[in-house]
Amino acid sequence: MSSQLGQLFRISTFGESHGGGVGVVIDGCPPLIELSEADLQVELDRRRPGQSEVTTPRNEADQCEILSGTFEGKTLGSPIAILVRNKDHRPDAYSEMAEKYRPSHADYTYDAKYGTRNWQGGGRSSARETIGRVAAAAIAKKVLAHFYPQLETLAWVKSIQEIQANVDPLTVSAQTIESNIVRTGDPRVAETMIERIKNIRSEGNSVGGIIECVVRGCPPGLGEPVFDRLEADLAKGMLSLPATKGFEIGSGFEGTLLKGSEHNDHFYMEDQRVRTRTNRSGGVQGGISNGEAISFRVAFKPTATIMSSQPTVSKERQETELKGRGRHDACVLPRAVPMVEAMANLVLCDHLLRHRAFCSGCED
Repeated sequence: MSSQLGQLFRISTFGESHGGGVGVVIDGCPPLIELSEADLQVELDRRRPGQSEVTTPRNEADQCEILSGTFEGKTLGSPIAILVRNKDHRPDAYSEMAEKYRPSHADYTYDAKYGTRNWQGGGRSSARETIGRVAAAAIAKKVLAHFYPQLETLAWVKSIQEIQANVDPLTVSAQTIESNIVRTGDPRVAETMIERIKNIRSEGNSVGGIIECVVRGCPPGLGEPVFDRLEADLAKGMLSLPATKGFEIGSGFEGTLLKGSEHNDHFYMEDQRVRTRTNRSGGVQGGISNGEAISFRVAFKPTATIMSSQPTVSKERQETELKGRGRHDACVLPRAVPMVEAMANLVLCDHLLRHRAFCSGCED
């Protein structure tokens, strides 16, 4: 079971939804980076359940423990182990799912591949696994800030169903995004989105949408030109998140409607720096960052577990029905915003260290 990501900044997550705990081991973090549990907790609090009326009511504080890899408030360069203990266990709510497969969930495919699974809350396939990613990314964010203080990664809810936010990726702020519980960058549609989620939840149903992300201040030169293209690694990172179904960068699919003369980003010089007048490439050309803002979008499907009866099949291959139980998000997007930022920072940190190792004599 692949649970690793990265080449130089490597992470390995562990744990199940209703096991003793979840966490991550990070290898390859440079030494002497200032780091405390408080640095990690800021990001984990944005991801944790029970934080608002539109998220799952599971009551978890998600308090992190740094078990190794730091001394006197700084990283040692050795592996960093982080643990978050599960506290609010309610495995009985999932007992029926031990015998029946939840539609569009990982229950059947896990059985088909491994011949066993932890059915309590989805086990390893639960979004609770992303705690390790978010904790590791908080460290990646510190490493990125150490080398490139101007780099900033921000994500926000762009849409929920047909409700669209109007956000300028170049000016949106973290304060604006965090000012509403749905985490959209457009406060004018926040209440409409919130009401949609609440109404859908009252029906025992779920909704999906799109998260948009921008990386501002990224230097040119990150990424590889063939298999490890920056946009390819970003896509892999985003599509490894639970409930994701699509990724596009820059102009994305809409770019197919344009001619080359309309789509090309023309170069010009500004203060001894190569710039582009448009950014339909989304900040990446030939698999390598060009110094413009990296802009991409991630599609999230409606939450698979819903509180209404659906046709399904049992482990004994008998057709039956299953009604969801337990505590689930009616819409994953508000809590997925920090997850998208996390995956972007993990990918960027790994490519930053790879670039510095390979091009140590190159000018930035």
